[in-house]
Amino acid sequence: MTARPDVLIIGAGVIGLSIAHEALARGLTVTVIDREGPAAGASAGNAAAFAFTEIQPLASPATLLKSPAWLLDPLGPLSVPPRYTARIAPWMLRFAVASLPHRVARSTAAQAALMTLARTSVEPFMAATGTLPMLQRNGQIQVYETARAFDAARRACDAAARHGFTFRHLAGGDEIAAIQPGLAPRFGHAIFTPDWWSVADPKLYVEALAETFRDRGGALERAEARAISLAGQTAVLTTDGRRLEAGRIVLAAGAHSHRIARTIGDRIPLETERGYNTTLPPGACDLRCHITFAEHGFVASPLSTGIRIGGAVELGGLDLPPNFTRARAMLRKAADFLPGLEAEGGREWMGFRPSLPDTLPAIGESPRAPEVIHAFGHGHLGLTQSTATARIVADLLTGTPPPIDIAAFSPGRFRGLP
Repeated sequence: MTARPDVLIIGAGVIGLSIAHEALARGLTVTVIDREGPAAGASAGNAAAFAFTEIQPLASPATLLKSPAWLLDPLGPLSVPPRYTARIAPWMLRFAVASLPHRVARSTAAQAALMTLARTSVEPFMAATGTLPMLQRNGQIQVYETARAFDAARRACDAAARHGFTFRHLAGGDEIAAIQPGLAPRFGHAIFTPDWWSVADPKLYVEALAETFRDRGGALERAEARAISLAGQTAVLTTDGRRLEAGRIVLAAGAHSHRIARTIGDRIPLETERGYNTTLPPGACDLRCHITFAEHGFVASPLSTGIRIGGAVELGGLDLPPNFTRARAMLRKAADFLPGLEAEGGREWMGFRPSLPDTLPAIGESPRAPEVIHAFGHGHLGLTQSTATARIVADLLTGTPPPIDIAAFSPGRFRGLP
């Protein structure tokens, strides 16, 4: 390990390793640590999508209206385990505050700016890291059973279109089948998003970033981060048995980040969206593009390594055991919605998506220690926003003005809220 690198990054997921590459490209010496190694968390099991058009925050009046019905269904799009209800109540209160119309407008504008930066930075980043052959441009189709849900989605698409994203509204089964054959006839409405890209397999992508990072002189070590402190102008990280020093520390440890941030006095209300999926063998379905079953809260993703069925949100923290009945419920629905799907032989997975109550990540210097930069809380958009986050953090590390206004992503924005 480098004795005293310019930058020490906590987290070897897609956010941490993307930042590591950008920092190396600026001439900085970089060490990345992770308690399990590259792509061990949510970066391994996500839906593989660059969902650039998803600028509407989850925290919104529409979500608040739907939440009671969702919460009554323990296997529905949103659930909270009963034993976790009291613990998550303060986060839910902040979520409600973030859903006020003027706050939603601010969050939407910030998310759109970050997504635009992501859309323009992902191809150059992948080309520079040798991963561009993994990029897939198959698009996404959102399918709907009811005209009411379709009309609401169309309004959201119209808002995104004002930021330069494109959509096609599909009328009837023939237009839908031309893009994705084999869907059940119950889906009579759909929206096709050509700007929706993906990687061939998210785990392989992050592992490739790790390999290239090492080849270019970066250091990657296994260690569990315990606490951050400062010694003059030096940032110090205490791990499981070691004391590591660096010029700056970047905290990109996903769902575990808030626990580490607390050691320097930053209390950031991070919660965990526990996501579930089942990855079926290749050829389980003739899947031409990413499918979002919007009214049911899950997706079907075509990977080079199989067909992934997953999604939904379970707000259950880091410590409760997984509830794989959620993955099985989504798989049963997928078999109904895609009658040709071969639903046997799948691998189940559960991962932690780090989520802040206003749907925006924390990107910026610590309010208490400018030697520490936070880069976490991307929810289910970590892969999508990884290259944009890396660009912003590399600018902060080198004293360069970021390409967008990052005030809305300030790690200190929750101070003073209930």
